[in-house]
Amino acid sequence: MSSSSVPRLVVAAPSSGSGKTTVATGLMAAFAARGLAVSPHKVGPDYIDPGYHALATGRRGRNLDAYLCGPELVGPLFLHGARGCDVAVVEGVMGLYDGAAGEGELASTAHVAKLLRAPVVLVVDASSQSRSVAALVHGFVSWDPEVRVGGVILNKVASDRHEVMLREALEQVGVPVLGVLRRAPQVDTPSRHLGLVPVAERRAEAVEAVAAMAAQVSDGCDLDALMGLARSAGALSCAAWDAAEVVSSPTHQPTRPDEKPEPRVAVAGGPAFTFSYAENTELLAAAGADVVPFDPLRDEELPEGTRGLVIGGGFPEVYAAELSANEPLRKAVADLAESGAPVAAECAGLLYLCRELDGLPMCGVLDAGARMTERLTLGYRDAVAVGDSVLAAAGTRMRGHEFHRTAVEPGAGAEPAWGLRTPQRRVEGFVRHGVHASYLHTHWAAEPGVARRFVERCRTS
Repeated sequence: MSSSSVPRLVVAAPSSGSGKTTVATGLMAAFAARGLAVSPHKVGPDYIDPGYHALATGRRGRNLDAYLCGPELVGPLFLHGARGCDVAVVEGVMGLYDGAAGEGELASTAHVAKLLRAPVVLVVDASSQSRSVAALVHGFVSWDPEVRVGGVILNKVASDRHEVMLREALEQVGVPVLGVLRRAPQVDTPSRHLGLVPVAERRAEAVEAVAAMAAQVSDGCDLDALMGLARSAGALSCAAWDAAEVVSSPTHQPTRPDEKPEPRVAVAGGPAFTFSYAENTELLAAAGADVVPFDPLRDEELPEGTRGLVIGGGFPEVYAAELSANEPLRKAVADLAESGAPVAAECAGLLYLCRELDGLPMCGVLDAGARMTERLTLGYRDAVAVGDSVLAAAGTRMRGHEFHRTAVEPGAGAEPAWGLRTPQRRVEGFVRHGVHASYLHTHWAAEPGVARRFVERCRTS
């Protein structure tokens, strides 16, 4: 089977909280249980749902974000993730037609479904309605003729009688009911801020939750019909994204004899740092780095020979005490940064590099303090590099995403990382020696030169 014609479904809903994650993750696991290779995807910048998708499929969950990467990369990145798979399941974000604020359909589930030429399965929370479900579904089906809603899955159905009423109402709409799910507390997963608690923080419970989702979807949905709908997706005309291809540079010079050909780049992981896009590390490797993961909660030293460090996002405030207690690693990180080695830190990584987090000592790389707040900062950002750094030349434009309930004071260093155009003009983050630290989450597939530049600096620092 050509990857351009891999069967695929987009799981969407009228609004958040309808059960998309339960259905999408359960469907992935149910298909995998049939022996199929399932490619898991998530619309938008969310890092947490892909962790559950990975548990369900045994494959790395991947994001499809038309704002961060541009609409033109959605198809190629999808095909890259779906290589060698029998079926792909794409979990949507928010409501079907909800996109980036003020940008129309951009980055909405509907937008991505159209870019993928994929049929949509609409998950409807039917807990407080009966015949009105027909009007709701009719509205979503007819709103944009280019979005093909191929079926409905009714969630939180109260009883057999309730199911009959819903099915009778939907017969008038002409959209098939592909599944009916009763309310099932065992598939509920705890949430934090606006998302689920990461898999790495509750591995055993997460495995049980995914198994419960799979059982519920297998029992309540017509898997054969859903697979048939997936096979009706149109072929894509684009080529699969390739990290080695996009990171190659005509100006790249062969490695000098005195240079280490593969500089070792340590990438933070473990329960405290779970937020990362798969393509970022793939780009680092394609640019010539020897990428080695480590866990700041458990490892007391950086991987031997580390020449560069990448610390992504997560919820370090949950593990502030443990991170602080690991004094040998904090010192190792500080020493590496002081040596001028490239260090790229996003959000949680920024907090880890501060003097302190909620009064607990951190690495002290940055002359700044961090603390938890009541305010949630959330949204897409349009950014420009204020000056030169290990990641980008001054003037480089990138789009990113902020998601945190913390504050860093000061919010920017003498040399800021980014100038943000939205929601208001401000500078943010820190550039100091080889350090680039910021709240902004970025997807390097949108600007592969970031990875190339970082690895080159690791070679020469």
